[in-house]
Order: sequence, then C-alpha cells, then structure tokens
Amino acid sequence: MSGAAIELVQTGPEHAELIRNLYQFYAYESSDWEQEDVEVDGRFYIHEEHLARYWQDPQWSANLILVDGFIAGFLLIERSELPGLDALELADLFVLKKYRRLGVGRAVATQVLTGGQGAWLVRFYGQDETALAFWRAVLDELPCPVRAIELEDDAQLLSFLVTPVTH
Repeated sequence: MSGAAIELVQTGPEHAELIRNLYQFYAYESSDWEQEDVEVDGRFYIHEEHLARYWQDPQWSANLILVDGFIAGFLLIERSELPGLDALELADLFVLKKYRRLGVGRAVATQVLTGGQGAWLVRFYGQDETALAFWRAVLDELPCPVRAIELEDDAQLLSFLVTPVTH
C-alpha cells in the first residue's frame, strides 16, 4: 500500500466497546462457514469474559489497525495456553473490506510476526478460503522459519509456528 501510513495501536479497556463493535463484522464474515446464527438481539455472540482478558492478562492485547489515521480493522493477540507451546498467538486479524487487497493485513501480520524475539502461533480454519489464501501468501514470504504443526485441540484448525531467525 504505497504512501499510506499503517499503524498498529494497542488499546485499553476503554476501547472494549469499539473492539466489540468491530468484532461483529468479523463474526458476520465467518458466519457462512462457521454456521453461526445471531442472538435474539441481532448480534453475534461474544464471550465477554474472554474479551476482557485482552486488557487483563499478560501478553494479551487488542490492537486497532489504522490506515492514515482511520480505523481499518483489529488484531487480537493471546499468549498460547496450549501445553508445551511457548508462543504468542495471532488470535484474530480483521481488516475492513475497504482496506483489503491493499497490503494492510499482510503489512501488519509481517510486522508482528517478524518484530520480536519469540515464537508466534498462527492458526486458521481450512474451511475459511479467504484466510487460507491470505495466510499461505504471508507465511510463504516471511524471512524467518515457518513450520506446520499438529495440535490436538481442534482438528479443523491449521496451525503454524513462526520462529525468529537465529544468527
């Protein structure tokens, strides 16, 4: 995305409603293959206790993606709680349609996955054709080791471990 300023801004608990609102678009887009229905209030379900953890738990964060100062999406990061896996997880990455196919998601994912010293876990559902194409392209271009891993918690999730380059 030439010329546009892409920023990743960590939010605080005062932004919970904003993240919750953006999450409705994310849930809507995956509702066809996840077979999710809306609740009686017309919204998709959000597990409030889980959402609160993004501002309570160490190494968890809810981040806004800004393009030229405008909200373009969000990125949720969690500390993996899977046994024997010491990694942060790129839990949810969502880019509004207006900003798709401009390199915004790729720029954010690449920045995050290559910007630290630790390992990252990337997981997505194989049924989500858009995510599958996106992550295959991003992971293939990373300048650091990426390997597919088998995890037993959800057979439908494709899982990849991204590790930092060692010198």
